Amino acid sequence: MSKPAPSFTGFGDKALRFFRALDFHQDRTWFQENRDLYEAHVLGPLGAFITALNEACSAEGLPMRGSPKGSIFRIHRDVRFAKDKRPFKTHAGAVMTRSGSKSDPGLFYIHIAPEGCFAAAGFYDLEPKQLAAFRQAIIAGPERFRGMSASLSGAGLSFDQQWSLKRPPREAAGIVDADLVAALKLKSIVVRHPLAEAAIHGPGLVGECTSFIASALPLLDFGWVALAAIPPERG
Repeated sequence: MSKPAPSFTGFGDKALRFFRALDFHQDRTWFQENRDLYEAHVLGPLGAFITALNEACSAEGLPMRGSPKGSIFRIHRDVRFAKDKRPFKTHAGAVMTRSGSKSDPGLFYIHIAPEGCFAAAGFYDLEPKQLAAFRQAIIAGPERFRGMSASLSGAGLSFDQQWSLKRPPREAAGIVDADLVAALKLKSIVVRHPLAEAAIHGPGLVGECTSFIASALPLLDFGWVALAAIPPERG
């Protein structure tokens, strides 16, 4: 009989210090010597957080699902084709989607790092046909897009501009509305919510992230409808 999952009480008080030290060492021997600290203060709490958030979303009727096994990103970096050969990431991250699969478009993401912790939601790194469908939905339904944007703004959320192109894409030709052009320039359509360092060490983080997902739901719904219009590929 499997043991019940531990409840989330917050990330350990050494979680961020562990990542600062890992950034300095970047050594497999050091990591193995400190694996217990990583598992106790970072990995274990992150798994408990995902389990608790999954239950909270289910209770609130929010379409985000995840599990410790399927949601958490590995701390080991894939350095096969990277110039940076450091073996370890210096942050923890996990993602939840409608299906629970990392590859499902439309996500919630949590990022735990010494440089700043945050939650994010939306559509990250869309494939070309998905991005084209999202842009077409903006062009075909500007008022629906503006209604969605107003809902986000009312919740204190705005699109993350770090994913914006310097120049408008070809789909923006002939469009003069600045808000629509700005939206069409986005390569990823994401909103972010900063997490205070004190917040990650307590159980209230689950409620804070549940509320954030609820606030970001208009964006997720808009994108899911847009992507559903993509014609299925022929076999």
